[in-house]
Amino acid sequence: MTSVLRGGRLVSLRSATVTMQSNCSSLTCGRQNVNGVDLYYEKAGTGKHAMLLLPGALGSTKTDFQPQLKSLNQDLFTVVGWDPRGYGQSRPPDRDFPLDFFERDARDAVDLMRTLGFVKFSLVGWSDGGITALIAAARNPDFINKMVVWGSNAFVSQQDLDIYNSVRDVSKWSARMRAPMEEVYGAQVFAQTWQAWVDGVAQFAHRAKGNICIELLPLIRCPTLIIHGEKDPMVPRSHPDFLLKGIPGSRLHRMPEGKHNLHLRFPEEFNKLVEDFLQEGHKSLN
Repeated sequence: MTSVLRGGRLVSLRSATVTMQSNCSSLTCGRQNVNGVDLYYEKAGTGKHAMLLLPGALGSTKTDFQPQLKSLNQDLFTVVGWDPRGYGQSRPPDRDFPLDFFERDARDAVDLMRTLGFVKFSLVGWSDGGITALIAAARNPDFINKMVVWGSNAFVSQQDLDIYNSVRDVSKWSARMRAPMEEVYGAQVFAQTWQAWVDGVAQFAHRAKGNICIELLPLIRCPTLIIHGEKDPMVPRSHPDFLLKGIPGSRLHRMPEGKHNLHLRFPEEFNKLVEDFLQEGHKSLN
């Protein structure tokens, strides 16, 4: 299959699919070779409306989206989660953070869905995954049905840098917060990769206006729902407000008790928001 992200890219169709693995339960799990990397994914449901779940920094299907893969309506939706290159089970390669790493993830995400056979699909992105979704939607308007993002930003300010640096040293995190990532990566690799992520994101602060993808927001044509947890310690309110202003026709839903991981803490409320939004208007999926 040919992907047309930024004008026609040929991607390999080589894949391996395995079902009923211990960490998959009833999900379909597999690896798809895309842009030279074997990307791990999990798929649930058989609905006509396909969606891709995009995880946060260092995130994976295992750490970030189990309540969605298990509980979103599988009759209405086909739900695909993935581990971006260098994250989770999409290793090797080791993760690196060149200045274009969000663009690279966006290209991989769209190419993965295209090689899996989805003609049109929605994006549901958290934190870094939301940034990736913003870029993918702007670059591929003909492929993207709808989009939901939360905990995401289009620029990096000094306030953001201060927040990132405050959590740079994972040894100061609680054991409960470290545990899921250490289980996936091991303690040393997790600590090193997290510090590399902080440095990678800090690169954007040196660009004009801290730009990650500001200029792309007006190019987004799909209906977009922005969700913001009012108690999010990682993403100040200025970011969802900026996205709302920059993305044509977007809407903002605030969750008063939501923190950065609102989809994990309040999965029933979050899942219903996503399902209701994606079903609105019964937009053609062909």
